[in-house]
Amino acid sequence: MSEILFLDGARTRAALEPRRVLEAVATALVAIGRDEVSVPPRIAAHTPHGLLGAMPGHVPGLGLAAKLVSVFADPARPGRSSHRGIVALFDETDGRPLALMDAEPLTEIRTAATATLSARALARPDADRVAVIGTGAQARAQIALLAAVAPETPVRVAGRDPGRAASAAALHPAGSVAEHIEDAVRGAGTVFCCTGAVLPVIRRAWLAPGTHISSVGGSHGPEVDADTVRDAALFAEWHGAATTRPPSGAHELQDLPSGRHVTLLGSVLAGEHPGRRDEDELTLFKSTGHAALDVAAAHVADTVARAEGWGTRVTL
Repeated sequence: MSEILFLDGARTRAALEPRRVLEAVATALVAIGRDEVSVPPRIAAHTPHGLLGAMPGHVPGLGLAAKLVSVFADPARPGRSSHRGIVALFDETDGRPLALMDAEPLTEIRTAATATLSARALARPDADRVAVIGTGAQARAQIALLAAVAPETPVRVAGRDPGRAASAAALHPAGSVAEHIEDAVRGAGTVFCCTGAVLPVIRRAWLAPGTHISSVGGSHGPEVDADTVRDAALFAEWHGAATTRPPSGAHELQDLPSGRHVTLLGSVLAGEHPGRRDEDELTLFKSTGHAALDVAAAHVADTVARAEGWGTRVTL
């Protein structure tokens, strides 16, 4: 008989303390860069309407976890998809199941944390203006995390729906709305792309010298244009972002010319790679997600929830 902790969506979200998630995700990224994690290739079962993916992983010191996530078209939002799932955390020493939690808020904040860490590591030190492109759940999670860790940095939000853009911008004390995506991007030192785009949403011509772009969307197509990819130094969570086909790999990083190299973000965070080479260099971090990051966030949620006495304990 073993007892597990069940966290519903609200408790999962409350237990994902932003600064602790940032710290744990940084640890996981460094472990990925050093090839210290155990993460098998992603698998999925497909139906005529969507898929169910499985992402198990182990990060030494953070734990052993697996995410099951379904990705289905959302009839209420044409052109968009829903992501629903659960994350199960296990004891890494004896294999006991420890906790079961909602995958949606966990995925949102670990993705936002990864993007934020990329900006901290790769953006110019004087980059004092941020653009967030997108108005959906991931964009809102990114804005909320920036509000928690950088509340004084101006954030301009742009998307297809001005009302949703205004609602998202209101999550940040220094948030504002740009009328067009180009208006938000021009002059920004850091650009976070958080969309469900199938075609590029930003253009190379809009980017000032030294801009950092963090692209976490584009699961169904390229979010960043080919000219930006051509001119930027490229970074990712794992080498598979460039060496595996979508959806595991990134659309933007497929079939790179000979000699193009993708640097792991964890190597930069560990001080094993310099990252940005000069003030005018464009840097592009392309995120595809990684099971080790789910492990990191699940570890934080479990630790915080137990300390606060949150959740329901269930005996199996």
